[in-house]
Amino acid sequence: MASLAAVLSLGLAGCGGDAEAASDAAMTDLGPRGMDVQAGEDLGPEAGAPADLGRDGAGPRGEAGALEGGVDAGVDGASAVTPDAGRDGGLDGAVDASGDRGGDAGEGLVEVRHEREFRAAWVATVSNLDWPSRQGLSAAQQQRELDGLLDVAAATGLNAVLLQVRPEGDALYRSQLEPWSRFLTGRQGGDPGYDPLAYAVEAAHRRGLELHAWLNPYRARTSATNSSVAPHISVTNPAACISYNNILVMNPALAVVQDRAVAVVEDIARRYAVDGIHFDDYFYPYPVAGVPFADDGDYQRFRAGGGTLSLADWRRDNVNRLIERVGRTVATVRPTARFGVSPFGIWRPGNPVGISGLDAFASIYCDAPHWMRQGWVDYLAPQLYWPSTQTAQAYGPLVRWWAETTRDGRSVFGGNALSRLGSSSAWTAEEIGRQITLTRAERGRGARGNVFFTLDALRTNRLGVADLLRREFYQRPALPPPVASRRGVTLAPPRVAASGRAVTLSHPSMASVRGWVFYVPSGVNGWVVERIVASGATAVTLGPGRWVVTAAGWDDVESQGVAVTLP
Repeated sequence: MASLAAVLSLGLAGCGGDAEAASDAAMTDLGPRGMDVQAGEDLGPEAGAPADLGRDGAGPRGEAGALEGGVDAGVDGASAVTPDAGRDGGLDGAVDASGDRGGDAGEGLVEVRHEREFRAAWVATVSNLDWPSRQGLSAAQQQRELDGLLDVAAATGLNAVLLQVRPEGDALYRSQLEPWSRFLTGRQGGDPGYDPLAYAVEAAHRRGLELHAWLNPYRARTSATNSSVAPHISVTNPAACISYNNILVMNPALAVVQDRAVAVVEDIARRYAVDGIHFDDYFYPYPVAGVPFADDGDYQRFRAGGGTLSLADWRRDNVNRLIERVGRTVATVRPTARFGVSPFGIWRPGNPVGISGLDAFASIYCDAPHWMRQGWVDYLAPQLYWPSTQTAQAYGPLVRWWAETTRDGRSVFGGNALSRLGSSSAWTAEEIGRQITLTRAERGRGARGNVFFTLDALRTNRLGVADLLRREFYQRPALPPPVASRRGVTLAPPRVAASGRAVTLSHPSMASVRGWVFYVPSGVNGWVVERIVASGATAVTLGPGRWVVTAAGWDDVESQGVAVTLP
């Protein structure tokens, strides 16, 4: 296990070496920072953050989600309620606001709901960690690989995928603002012959998965010695970038950097039907002892202009202003999408009591609880890349502390390091199960799901973890929690026409519907989710008996249900 000094010497703010360099080939298990890493490895949500990470290494990504009252989310947590019953503060279930009561062949409207849970995985493209498997594949080969990953996600019981589309100031989609990523073709600016993000959105939605666009806000290049092409910011605005420990970082203090990031977010949110915008944990670079970040001139200009903030507060304010602008942009341009961030798993040592490690507030100027209090993010997914048995960074106390930062229907999703599986006796598939259970135990405090780093570990079923999730945790499907700002929105119920064992589905506003949720009876007057089907399927064959069907919106608001009995 690498010591902290050794880990820091590797340049933990960097992300992978140049694809052509030997460091790319040397990449092994890219988990949280503080793990065994090799020079040139990418350590962001792609891998995790640095740290005094305690005996077993600590790294970003973590937080957790759980189910109300300790119910096993989406498993047996659905129930029938009376028409005037509350709906979890407006979070679960929505009523008809249009006057169209739906249910052409139905037997009436029924109030149903289930425990919501975000079940997601990161798909890292930096240094070809997850996808595509290597640079230079044909468009058809890349698409087949992506289809395979999405099939794994759906088969495992996930309901969302976070696809990295801006790993180093570039684009894995057609953009006028930034060049094509080299991780597609091997050459920055090289056209892959199709639009990967457009393909991914359509392919994910067809499988009933949400597709969130994951962006790195400040990383310009994983190696300062790599070359870039216009319109990369290092070419159009070279003074906006700072070389730090052999990576190239966009200076968070500069308006051109913030404006570029906001423009990229707006462009994606406007042109693609993404379900979310996601930022990773790279803000100011993770510090390397004795290596200052060269922004003194910018800070002195701030002071000369009348600014009174300390250097640390000024840096935090630079990051805060970007998060605020991005949150407002997403809410304005695509209000059904959620904006979230996956910060390092420890905000400050001692929070909660007994926790030690890197101080993200003071070291990378990340004040994630402040963003939650201000309502700038819909969720946080702190990277909790430690086992539940590691006292100084214990998963259970940390996920509870993060859950308590939530408010106004916002959520915390636990980030879980599948990349650590098998690295020590502590990292078993059962440990991941314990972490999900600990997350679910904090449902009432605001923890409502998990995000796994990365999907490739599920693809390979490392130590049987995919089997475990399917068998014990995700037996039944679940919708993610509704977008927080949409809690007051209502959705009309579906129209249901039955013929034998088949039902035909429609809706007064089909464009607003993500999918159909099918409930079956459970116990006395109870219901559980049997399946969730993408809205593209308008004819569904069911078994005999009584069913309730609801419509789910792109914001994950759910309508009342229409009851129907089939012979």
